Amino acid sequence: MATEIITSRDNKWLKSFRAALQGIGPKEGDPLAIEGRKLIEDALASGLETRALLISQSGERDLPHILDVASQSDAGIPRSRIFRTTDKLFAGISGTEAPQGIAALFKQPVWGLEDALRGPARRDGTYATVLEGKPPLIVVMTAIQDPGNVGTIVRSSEAFAATGAIATKGTADPWSPKALRASAGSALRLPLLRGLAVSVVLAQLRISGAKIVAASAKQPGPSDADLLSECLAGPAAIFVGSEGAGLPAEVEHAADARIAIPMSEQVESLNAGVAASIVLYETAKLRGQ
Repeated sequence: MATEIITSRDNKWLKSFRAALQGIGPKEGDPLAIEGRKLIEDALASGLETRALLISQSGERDLPHILDVASQSDAGIPRSRIFRTTDKLFAGISGTEAPQGIAALFKQPVWGLEDALRGPARRDGTYATVLEGKPPLIVVMTAIQDPGNVGTIVRSSEAFAATGAIATKGTADPWSPKALRASAGSALRLPLLRGLAVSVVLAQLRISGAKIVAASAKQPGPSDADLLSECLAGPAAIFVGSEGAGLPAEVEHAADARIAIPMSEQVESLNAGVAASIVLYETAKLRGQ
């Protein structure tokens, strides 16, 4: 297969890969950067459109697998956008300490709130929320700045049957390279909205009819258990805040119900990723999923 060989660090494609793989997440219209065979295969299987594929000498072994997965997708990979380079140049653009020698740029998927309420489509084009009568569940992250935590929350969201996730302004980008890796591919499948103001999210959720559930440090009262079950029985959005700051006051005030994690008095708080995962697990149990 005849492909362009990149030998200069000033090559425009190499610069595009470097900026994306070492950045904090793509701006609107910028490509989504993914490094490593498994995540690239996940992106292809999710139907993302490939902009370019870059392979170093050590990444050549993964190319046949990537092309095989691409051949089964609708978009595939344009042969004119497959580039080769040296291991040394690849290491200079990689966002990891141990480069895998293969990376790709993809066109960003465009999601709206209706997608997050409906959930990811199955391979046959149907939706579990429609076929199985499952109510929508959206996870909303506020002011969570660690991309590792954000990726963990997105991963747990998919694992425990959430239909979508929202990263509000001030939250690390779930499509940043580190968050993508922490999500183990979930951020490529689960409908995601990024960069919305908390007030806008609350307003849109109210219009959609979703109940607001605050994952709060404030322990619910005895009568709140029935209220929580009632809220989670239908469309709902669980708001998760940062470990230090917690949830914004406007979320606490708007909440229809609260959910909290009983803990030992010696422990002040839990990591946001851990806390969200426990909350989502308990929510799945309450919903019978």
